[in-house]
Amino acid sequence: MDNSIQRARGREELRKARKESRGLYWFVAIFSFLVNLLMLTGPLYMLQVYDRVLGSRSEATLLALTAIVAFLYGMMGILDFTRGRIMARVGARFQAKLDKRVFDAAVRKSAVLPDERSATGLRDLESVQRLMTSPVLMSIFDMPWTPFFLFGIMIFHPWLGYLAISGGVILVFVAILNQISTRRPIAQSSHASMRSEAISDQIQSEAEMIQAMGMRRAAFDRWQTARNESLTSQLKTSDMGGMFSSITKTFRLFLQSAMLGLGAYLVLQNELTPGAMIAGSILMGRALAPIELAIGQWPLVQRARKGWDNLVTLLGEVPPEAQRTALPVPKARLEVQQASVIPPGDQQASLRVITFDLKPGQALGVIGPSGSGKSTLARAVTGVWRCAGGKIRLDGATLDQYDPERLGEYIGYLPQRVQLFEGTIADNIARLSGQPDAEKIVAAAKKAAAHEMILKLPDGYDTKISATGGRLSGGQIQRIGLARAMYSDPIILVLDEPNSNLDNEGSEALNQAIRVMKSEGKSVMIMAHRPSAIQECEMLLVLEGGTRAAFGPKDEVLRKMVQNHEQIRQASGGGGVR
Repeated sequence: MDNSIQRARGREELRKARKESRGLYWFVAIFSFLVNLLMLTGPLYMLQVYDRVLGSRSEATLLALTAIVAFLYGMMGILDFTRGRIMARVGARFQAKLDKRVFDAAVRKSAVLPDERSATGLRDLESVQRLMTSPVLMSIFDMPWTPFFLFGIMIFHPWLGYLAISGGVILVFVAILNQISTRRPIAQSSHASMRSEAISDQIQSEAEMIQAMGMRRAAFDRWQTARNESLTSQLKTSDMGGMFSSITKTFRLFLQSAMLGLGAYLVLQNELTPGAMIAGSILMGRALAPIELAIGQWPLVQRARKGWDNLVTLLGEVPPEAQRTALPVPKARLEVQQASVIPPGDQQASLRVITFDLKPGQALGVIGPSGSGKSTLARAVTGVWRCAGGKIRLDGATLDQYDPERLGEYIGYLPQRVQLFEGTIADNIARLSGQPDAEKIVAAAKKAAAHEMILKLPDGYDTKISATGGRLSGGQIQRIGLARAMYSDPIILVLDEPNSNLDNEGSEALNQAIRVMKSEGKSVMIMAHRPSAIQECEMLLVLEGGTRAAFGPKDEVLRKMVQNHEQIRQASGGGGVR
């Protein structure tokens, strides 16, 4: 799909979520009008004090005016606090509305493009929400009233108005210059910070390997290089933003003094009263305050804008899941018809025109050298990667006809590298379910022959583990991963190099689990290098260079491969294949 169409779709989705609070925006606008109207309290109070109270020396008038001013300021404070609370809820509603959508989009994009940091979508959403609840957004509601304050100054005396307008124009110019100058440094700082965090996360996840191989100094040097780049970018951004903030603050203070000086001159010329001089200075400070606040908080605005753009791209590229008609529980019949798969981000297919079928009660072994497309096939069969050509059908229906959540229950998956999550072993087997079924957890562990192993751990199924598995061995992690794959009682089990970390006991447990699956009329697909992994397989698929080299009954395929090998050996002069 055209990129502009994708972005338009993502932008419309964000706007729709924002429009749900349109009524609250109107309340904020009304309260902002009242707050800015009440901002005239100070100038009017000073005008009355200097021009009437001091002249009449009336304490009663001063007391009455002060009481009225206290009441009006109290009302202004309540209204200002109320509009802040409203905007906080607007931001919370916006984030709550999009949390699941952005989370799903980030996970789906990361599943097909694991090297991209699409998980930052949640951070992007948070940056937009922070802008909605920040004072800088209140200043946007206040800015439309700036011309009215300037007009009020003009009423006191045209010269004062000209001075205030000139100062406002200069501050607006500074704000525009600030936006242009800081856009690139802020983007560079954000990118450098994400890169530094990514390296830090990777080092922490591989801490054991780094310690064992004496890589701490090299790992630190690599992280420090990225960290220094991030700090340098942050300092540059901070310095530039601070420079503009200082210029704005200094210039505004100078304007206030200049306003007093010009007002004093006009008073000496009998063209202005002392009260109007003070009131004009206060009005100008109020008129220019929103601009100064916006300049001071501009990095927050820039991050929110970047976050909005990232969300537009993410939501446009990953549309919402379409509602699918619920299909009955399928039989364990898998058909791969002329399937070609292009890994996301690549231009060339890693699987080309693959055809085979898997019947209930069968186990299929998929063998081939590294890079032949075994893991690609596993991802395609589980629905993680889609076919660029051809079809993959489960009980007659293509995979995209099933809801992804339901498909994950029908097809259990043990990836080549098993990743556990923070929590208990039971949580991991139950796939982080909020309402785990203890009976299903134990049943899945028994099917994976992991039950006895788990009971020997300090707290059994309630043993706490980290994302890296903690003190669990590679084989233990793999057996817990197998139990997780079998938790939903799948009809097809896809195992990618399942015995790479298993000992003899673990391999036998795996074979036992495969026998149980077949006896229940279910199917198993095993991507393997080691012959022991395909011991229970009746069928064999051989991949070479992303194409099907052979498919059929295991003994027949192996015999054919041996004959081909013998022919190649004889053709090479009996010296073997070098």
